[in-house]
Amino acid sequence: MDILLITLGAICIFIGVLGSFVPVIPGPPLSWIGLLLLQYTNIVAFSPIFIGVTGVIALLATLLDYYLPVLGTKKYGGSKGGVWGAIMGLLFAVFFPVFGPLGFLIWPFAGAFIGELSQQKNQKNALRAAWGSFVGFLAGSLIKLIISMAYAGLFIQQLLG
Repeated sequence: MDILLITLGAICIFIGVLGSFVPVIPGPPLSWIGLLLLQYTNIVAFSPIFIGVTGVIALLATLLDYYLPVLGTKKYGGSKGGVWGAIMGLLFAVFFPVFGPLGFLIWPFAGAFIGELSQQKNQKNALRAAWGSFVGFLAGSLIKLIISMAYAGLFIQQLLG
């Protein structure tokens, strides 16, 4: 049973790290589920406080990730069109990796810019709002990546230690 739980936990950790970049995958919560599955093996015994705190952190990171692009867009004078454009650009980068890993930077920005232009903005204002949405998206992705990688590190450390 331990092997099954460890395998499922490792899959959750891996998909959780991937979810740091893909908006439809909740990265930190999946990584946390990987830690939770490891908790139920005979190998590891995390404290209930540890499991609770890491769960709250995963939840807060996920909620913050939805808020940061909106905050960045609003801070730079943008609209919901810019936020949705950035999300669509990211999905385009996932399914059509034209620029490889750089696509994760290029397409959300381009999507935010196009989304802002669709809201009847001039190019200067659209570019500024697109930048804000892009910065918010990057900040959210970075936070999710740090948390998911930390959970992956804890997972590996517990298995090896």
